[in-house]
This record gives sequence, structure tokens and C-alpha cells, in this order.
Amino acid sequence: MPKTIAALLRIRSSCFYEVKIVEVSSYMMRIYRRFRLTRIAVSASSAFIITILFINIRKKSGDKLIAVKEKAELAQDEQEQKTDTSYLKLAMPALPRPEDHDPNGLGENGASVRLLHLSPQEKQEQEDSIKTYAVNQFVSEKISLHRKLRDPRHELCRQRAPFDYGNLPTTSVVIAFYNEGWTTLIRTIFSVLHNSPNALLKEIVLVDDFSDRPHLKEPLEDYLKDVERVRLVRTTKREGLVRARLLGASHAKGDVLTFLDCHCECMQGWLEPLLERIMEDESVITVPVIDTIDWDTFEYYYGGHEPQIGGFDWRLTFQWHTIPDHERKRRTSPVDPIRSPTMAGGLFAVSKRFFAHIGTYDAGMEIWGGENLELSFRTWMCGGKLETIPCSHVGHVFPKQSPYPRPKFLTNTLRAAEVWMDDYKQHFYIRNPPALKENYGDINSRKQLRQRLECHDFKWYLDNVYPDLHVPEDKPGSYGALRNNGMSAYCLDYAPPQQDPTGGKVSVFGCHGQGGNQFFEYTSRREVRFNSEKEMCMTAVLADDTITMRDCAQDSRQPQRSQQWILAEDGTIKSVLANKCIKARYSGDGKPQLSLATCDSSSNYQNWYWT
Repeated sequence: MPKTIAALLRIRSSCFYEVKIVEVSSYMMRIYRRFRLTRIAVSASSAFIITILFINIRKKSGDKLIAVKEKAELAQDEQEQKTDTSYLKLAMPALPRPEDHDPNGLGENGASVRLLHLSPQEKQEQEDSIKTYAVNQFVSEKISLHRKLRDPRHELCRQRAPFDYGNLPTTSVVIAFYNEGWTTLIRTIFSVLHNSPNALLKEIVLVDDFSDRPHLKEPLEDYLKDVERVRLVRTTKREGLVRARLLGASHAKGDVLTFLDCHCECMQGWLEPLLERIMEDESVITVPVIDTIDWDTFEYYYGGHEPQIGGFDWRLTFQWHTIPDHERKRRTSPVDPIRSPTMAGGLFAVSKRFFAHIGTYDAGMEIWGGENLELSFRTWMCGGKLETIPCSHVGHVFPKQSPYPRPKFLTNTLRAAEVWMDDYKQHFYIRNPPALKENYGDINSRKQLRQRLECHDFKWYLDNVYPDLHVPEDKPGSYGALRNNGMSAYCLDYAPPQQDPTGGKVSVFGCHGQGGNQFFEYTSRREVRFNSEKEMCMTAVLADDTITMRDCAQDSRQPQRSQQWILAEDGTIKSVLANKCIKARYSGDGKPQLSLATCDSSSNYQNWYWT
């Protein structure tokens, strides 16, 4: 029994201790778990606190970054606003139009003005104004001096990147005039001021070439006193266009000289493209597209996106021509500058420094004429370029006729031929018989200028600048006037129509011996060429047996049969196409006529000879 009790007591004690051990272990596990949970909680709390602190720090830092960024953007906006304001200030016109300008007035946007229901007195005033100025000054007086033109230029001109007004050269606009009408002159001045950027227009130098009209004396001086940037200078005797412009250039303060005629109107954006091209290349003389302003109605005719370029005939008369294929291929954009062999001369811009370098104008030229071709030849042959700028448009009033005599045209062109054309000048003399008797003055200084500048010869000019110009053969006995044997006082004659020189009728007219519309050339290609206005060839018309003038085939192509003629030794001129000969005759009312007839070598009226 005692052993049993002892054994039970040992078991109980053992169980007690096991229970106690188990209880202690459970307790320790609970403590451990609590510790882990506490540690996890502390860690989570710490992480949370750290995260909150980090977020707060990031937020404060971000707020600072945002504030700095916003401040930078604000500063940039302010700078851009200042830049925009500065840009607008530079780009704004030199003189804004008056606030009371009526945008719907007569002639606005270049619209035609036709005055109906005039009284007898008004009709007389209108006729007198045309007779005096060769333009309708009566209508001009009804149009605002500040009229605005529409801007139909190519969209690439109107939507291009802003101009760098801060770096573009400045210009002095030189306008020479002689007995000009009041409104056309003043409108020219305001047109320049209203359409030229403030930053670029240095001044307008107005040169009075000894006008004698009363309104151009004291009234003009008084009127211009209140017009800023306009200076009036006067010659002391009649100098002519060349020396009047040189006088204006001597007073100019701008980097570029821009020459305009005294009856022009500038389109918005006319000046910047001219100056930008000169900034790119100082050796370029830039020419605006010259649009037409009708002398009678003052309607503005926009010249289109593809203007014509300048050329000349062998009388040294300026001519307009379409852009040749080789120039079209060279250009990559419809608004790229267009190289032009010559310029009309009334409107162009040139670096003052480059103008002086190449010898300005030939001061030996008188009154008007020839100076444009002389300067064109010299520019190309002596290292410069001549370019028409499609984004620059200026309207020009082409008068009904020359308002004053221009007696020195032949003398001036002679000077150009003698200095620059080398042996090619013979073609000029052949077409201008009176030139042989003309005194062209001293040209030694101009020849020395050519040597000093080491200029190219005229053949280089023809080969590289004007390769499309037909060079006459001028074989002895194959050019001149063709006189009719049966009507010996009459010669073959062509008077080109006013609008288009081609398409008129070849006729006979009294022989005058002056060349011009009676000068023809027979070529080795059997053409009878007429090149007094443009290169045209005599063309047979089968429908009515008449003869007209059409464009000649290019030198690289065979002429059409209608433009081929056989000048036989018996004096007949036979059409290859019609197989008929040219015959002069009198009509029923006694007027001389020309037609194609069955060939008859015995008829004096079909017999022609060169004179």
C-alpha cells in the first residue's frame, strides 16, 4: 500500500511539474507572441510614421519644386510677353492709318473706281487731268490717300515664321519725282509708311527733280512738315532719273537703298522679304513683283503667285518673260526667289555697300531709259545676282503714255552696249540704225570700273544667266527692212497688239528706215524673225491667206512648217506650208494690204528686197 501511494505521489508530482512546465511554456509562448505582435506593431508604426514623414517631406519638397516650376513658367510667360510686345513694337507699321479711315471707301482693297453721271464740267476736269498727267488724277482724288489693299499672296508668304526684325537691315526708301500728280505722289508716301515695319524703315528720301508745278513747291513742303521720317530734297536743275536717285542715295542713312517710282502702292509684307534676302546675301539685288494699277480706274491687278521675269530684245528694250524651265527646276518652293536676267528698274532694293562696290549708277545717262539694263548686266557680270521675290508685291500705275519726253533713251542704251556687250553690240546697232550717228559721251570710267571689278564677258552672261535668249545670226543680206518692188514706198511691217504682241496681222506700211516694227531677220532655219518686242516668227494662216506672228520654236526644236519660208533669188517669199507667196496690193478703197497668193515671180507685187 505505501509503495502504491508513493508511486501515485511520484506520478502526481511528475504530472504537476509537467503541468507547470506546460503552463510556463504556454505563458512564455503568449509572451513571445505578444512580443512579436508588439514588435510587428512597433515596426508597422515606425514604418507608418517614417512613411508619413517621408510623404510630408516629399510633399514639402514637391511643393517647393512646383513653386519653383510655376515661378519659372511665370517668368517665361512674362519674358515671352515682353518678347511678344517687343516683337509687335518692331513689326508695327512706321505710321498707322488714321482712325477715321473708311475701310469701305472708294477704291478700298484695290477696287476699281468708275465715276458715272459726271457733269460736263467734271468730265472736262477728268479729261484735263488725263491729258496733263497721263493718268486719271480726277479719279485718284476720290480715293483715300491711305487706302488699304487686300493681301492675296501665297499662303506660304502669309503663314511663314516670324521675321527676325532685330537683325534685318534697315532701309531708306528713295522716291524721285518730276511734275507728279498730288494724290499719286502722296499715296505712294503713305503706302510706304503704312506697310513698312517700324524697325526697318529708316526714312523716305523724296527727291524733286526740278518740278515746275505749283503744288509741288511750298504746298508740298508744308504738307510734309507733319509727316515723320520723310525728307524732301530738291535738285537745282533737271537731272533725270539716274542722277536724282543718286542724290537721294547720298542722303540715305539706312543699310539698304530701296528705290520706288512716285506712283506706287505697297502691299502688306512687301518690305521684309526684300531685306531678308539681302541679309542672307548682300550681293543680291532684290526686286518685288510689280503688279499693275490701272491708270484710269486705279484698280489693283494682282500679278499672281508666279510672276514674270525680266529680259530684253536686241534693241535693248526691256521685256517681260515667263519663268524658264531650268529656273523652275532649280527652285524648291513656289515662294523661293526667282533669278531674273534683267529688271524693269523702277522698283528694287540693294545693299548700300554693294551698290557702291559695283559702281552705283552710270551718271552719264540722261533723263530716263537704259539704266535698268546697264545695272542688270553689271550686277550679274560683276559678281552679283538679280532676284524677283515672290512674297513682295508693289503696285505700279503704268501711265496711258509717257507724261514727258524721253529723248535720251537711245544714247543711254548705247552707253550700256558699248561698255558691257562686247562684240554682241553689233546686233544692237543693226536694229537701231540711228545709233551709228549718236554721241554717247565719255565711257572710259565705266570701262575702267569693269576692269577693276574683273567682270565676266557678255558671252558668259548669255550662257549662264540668259541661255534662253535667241542670238541673231544677222548674216549680211538677210536682215533689215523688206521693201516691195511693186509698191516701192512700202515695207513689210508688224504692229504688235497692245495686250499680247503675238496674233496681230503682218501688213505693209510706208518705209521709215528706223528698224523697229520694220526690222526682220531671215535665218538658216527658214524663219522670218521679228524681235522688236519679243522673239516672234512670221506664220502663215491657211484659213484666210493672211500672215501673223507667233512665238518661235526653241532653238533646240525644228520650226513648224507654218513658220518656214523660202526667200528665193527671184525675190519671192514662199510659205512652205501654203505653197503660196507673199503679195502686196491695194484694196478697193486704195489701202495697202498683204496676203498669200499663188506664186508669180513675174509680179513686182510679190517681189521683195532687203534695205
